Amino acid sequence: MDNRTTQKVVRFLSAFSLPGFDTPQPPGDYLIELDEEPIESGSSLAWRRVATFIHLPAVSVKTTTQQMVPVDPAFLEAALEPDRKQS
Repeated sequence: MDNRTTQKVVRFLSAFSLPGFDTPQPPGDYLIELDEEPIESGSSLAWRRVATFIHLPAVSVKTTTQQMVPVDPAFLEAALEPDRKQS
C-alpha cells in the first residue's frame, strides 16, 4: 500500500518561532502537510506519521515564493499552544 499525504491549515494569532527558523514568522494561516505510511495489524489498517512540513510564508501572503520546511510535530504543537489559550 502507498504512503499518503494529508493537509490541514493551522492559524497562528501571533508571531511564532520554531527551532531552525531564522526569524519569527508572522501571524496567519499556514498549510501543514503530514506524510504517513500504512501500518497493517491483523485485520485493521492504521497510519503512522513519518514527516511533517509547514509551508512558508502564510497562506494569506501573496507571493510567488513558497517553501515547504520540515518541522517537528511536538515543536509545532508547542508553538500553537499560546494561541489556543487566547481563544
